Amino acid sequence: MAHRESPVVLNGTQVSYIGHDSKDIPHFLGETYGKFARRLDLSFNQLRLLAGLKMFTELEELVVDNNLLGNDLQLPRLPKLHTLTLNKNQLTDIEALLEHLADVTPSLEYLSLLGNEACPNQLVSLDKDDDDYQRYRYFVLYKLPQLKFLDSRKVTKTELKEAQARGAFMKVVKPKSEELPKEAGLENRPLPYTPLPRGSRDAKNHKGKAN
Repeated sequence: MAHRESPVVLNGTQVSYIGHDSKDIPHFLGETYGKFARRLDLSFNQLRLLAGLKMFTELEELVVDNNLLGNDLQLPRLPKLHTLTLNKNQLTDIEALLEHLADVTPSLEYLSLLGNEACPNQLVSLDKDDDDYQRYRYFVLYKLPQLKFLDSRKVTKTELKEAQARGAFMKVVKPKSEELPKEAGLENRPLPYTPLPRGSRDAKNHKGKAN
């Protein structure tokens, strides 16, 4: 099995399988490297599923940039994972993603989502500005308060405080119909944010302290 050295670059506990147009994680990767790999880079493939990660029990860093991962993304439980980069995929539902990550990656400290519709900045849409992006950061940090880095920026104490106070109200409003095909030019349609006024009460998100 280890004779298939050409597609894999191995450097100690770091495994790279980059640019092979794979739609899923090849079984031999987990079988050969799963028990000791600490860092796995699967960038520039065509991955839609990450089920093959089940065998990577020691994983601390996962890089899956430039793939085709969407809102049905499911990770196995990875208790040691502290770094996850999902840049340039097809993620649009930020809340579902964050709730899943909170459940399966309890040690996560570094997360990057640049280049996804779920991350509203000018990489994705020119009509997004710094305010849109900051509101997104508050919402992410409200859901994952243990993060130390988000995208390419360190999380500040002030940001974390603001996220705890107002993050619940920064939720992205998703279009009702999820059946709309992705090919229908939806990438150009902005996902609006609806931060509620500070004094408003929201039965679902109210955390007990209204300013």
